[in-house]
Amino acid sequence: MVVDDSAVIRGLLTRTLEGDGTIRVVASVANGQMAINTLQRQTLDVIVLDIEMPVMDGLTALPQLIAADPAVKVIMASTLTAKNADISLRALRAGASDYVTKPSSTRELTGAESFKAELVSKVQALGEAARRADPSKGAPSRPLAPRPVVAPIPGAAPAAAPAGTAAPAAPSPIRSRLLDHGPVVLRPAPDIRPDIIAIGSSTGGPQALFEVMANFRGGLQQPIVITQHMPATFTTILAEHITRQCGIECAEAKDGEPIVGGRAYVAPGDNHLLLVSRNGVTTAQLTKDPPENFCRPAVDPMLRSIVKIYGRKVLAVILTGMGHDGRGGCDQVVQAGGMVVGQDEASSVVWGMPGAVAMAGLCSSILPLKEIGPFIRKIALRTAA
Repeated sequence: MVVDDSAVIRGLLTRTLEGDGTIRVVASVANGQMAINTLQRQTLDVIVLDIEMPVMDGLTALPQLIAADPAVKVIMASTLTAKNADISLRALRAGASDYVTKPSSTRELTGAESFKAELVSKVQALGEAARRADPSKGAPSRPLAPRPVVAPIPGAAPAAAPAGTAAPAAPSPIRSRLLDHGPVVLRPAPDIRPDIIAIGSSTGGPQALFEVMANFRGGLQQPIVITQHMPATFTTILAEHITRQCGIECAEAKDGEPIVGGRAYVAPGDNHLLLVSRNGVTTAQLTKDPPENFCRPAVDPMLRSIVKIYGRKVLAVILTGMGHDGRGGCDQVVQAGGMVVGQDEASSVVWGMPGAVAMAGLCSSILPLKEIGPFIRKIALRTAA
């Protein structure tokens, strides 16, 4: 369903979505109240919800839409302003799954191919997630991966059970959740305290970041660097929300500023965030290098730069998101002897990025979202090794 007070924009969004051939727009309405009424009569997978509308705005309608169908996925559509960025992040905390930043005029929207591609890809991914969350909506349009058992660590021989012992216990909940996605290797966790924590995220990432970083309030001495796929303005507001809600000092990274412990740095929208070391001082470097994995900022260049400085003392965390950004960088983290933690599928809005590192056998732990923050804190505070 498309919800926008402009009939012209509703038409453009509908044509964009249905032009893909895999998406059907079953309703197009002008305000939040009409959206609620429609959802009470129809089964929907995804709602594209405008923020500013008469009668009932998007933020007011959001909790009522989720109450009417907890499995429905809501994408907030907003223009690229600080006010709407703040509202979009509040909406994500209130249960929206993602957002898109639409062009500010119908003329811009008509020719905005990148926006159209982003909208289609997010609706496709969240539609799949909605159908998996609620099978009554219908089977996913794409077949699931085959179901082999979890693979052992390469080269690790399992200990033989003594004669007469009971049968092995059932797989843990984490391993059971991974059985649908092929063989997954869990690497032994290196017994070290990291000198830096690096986090990558995309779709569903702001909500996940708030949950994880609320556990970092006080006590952590390591710097935290974050690449969240977001445009400029939104990353500024994201950092402000992290500071306010999680109690840890966080800001967009500035080119050339020293990276110090106990603070968090967010890659600014439309810039890759790299770390460089000169004369023993680690500083942030912002670049306009070409997008990687169709993203700028991207997780992979951030991780590559960190490994060059910190070697094995890197803890990389990959949270919910579409695509596979972070997989290449995490491979370098592992090759250097560092640790990778991935979010599990059940708690991810989209299990693309964490699924990619999990399926590549790069994770030492794959955890539900609520367990990631406490786990990182425990690792970060352990005795140095």
